Amino acid sequence: MDSHYSQRNPQVDLGQIRQAFLFKGLSEEAIAQATSQVVCRNHPPNQVILLENDWGSSVYFILDGWVKIRTYNLDGKEITLNILGRGELFGEMAPLEEIPRSTDVITLVPTVIGSIPAADFVYLLQTCPLAGIRLSQLMARRLRQVNRRLRLRESDSTSRVIDVLLFLADGQGQTGAEGIEIPNLSHRELSSLSGLARETVTRVMSKLEKKGLIARDKEAMVIPQPNALEQLLV
Repeated sequence: MDSHYSQRNPQVDLGQIRQAFLFKGLSEEAIAQATSQVVCRNHPPNQVILLENDWGSSVYFILDGWVKIRTYNLDGKEITLNILGRGELFGEMAPLEEIPRSTDVITLVPTVIGSIPAADFVYLLQTCPLAGIRLSQLMARRLRQVNRRLRLRESDSTSRVIDVLLFLADGQGQTGAEGIEIPNLSHRELSSLSGLARETVTRVMSKLEKKGLIARDKEAMVIPQPNALEQLLV
């Protein structure tokens, strides 16, 4: 729902948007053209940015924070498809295919989002082959992550929770002093991502935390040694 916004924050450094993966290696001219009408806004946690079936007129870049991509199954159960963080884009498929939005997008933490008109995004892809390659690489990475998660659907509960954590580390992890930082999702969100009961997720997370394989604070979770988690996958 493109109209769901907080007030514009004019203090945001619009140069941040150039760090998005889509713009990696592009000429200054191409970036300037694509971002000439960029608008940046601050959003609180749990704010709906887009709604499924809305028609979209913008493409969005996450400058700071995290969002979840959500849909529902036939029984009405919420399904979290992905978590996106800094440098990622979303809302790109609707203008390309000229169809309504296919998912909801909701902030998980205080988040800064930049938006550009869909027409500018399409023009960039039409005039800059490298931008098209970057978008293809981004889509390929997301597909690869989803395929990996699907392969582990029949694994034990520990492996499925670990795989979600490694999935987040691969896609959205940020290197910090103590290890790889990922968003400290609620057990409800981890349950939706893993397909496990929330009680099962709680039990597994407690076990991992006691073993020192993860550490959590208010907004971030730290994985000190991702390789140690990888070795526990069955």
